[in-house]
Amino acid sequence: MVAIHYFAAARAARGQTVETVDPGHAGVGTLGELVDWLGREHTQHRASDLTLAEVFPRCSFLMDGRRASREASLDGVERIDIMPPFAGG
Repeated sequence: MVAIHYFAAARAARGQTVETVDPGHAGVGTLGELVDWLGREHTQHRASDLTLAEVFPRCSFLMDGRRASREASLDGVERIDIMPPFAGG
């Protein structure tokens, strides 16, 4: 299981702060596959009036505290942070 933590516009688009996903159940093995799957699964427009898929291209992704590329394997990962750019420090 992987805990996905949403921040700023990603949190607004998802409508929640954290969710847990089983990569095996979702049929994904890399961060990019997971991000694509999340975009397909959560198509609602929320407070931001954007879907997750619309927010993701602007985001940085951390896997267990380290910046990760779409090609990164999810093997052994416990936490993913999805962080759009935001102002204010």
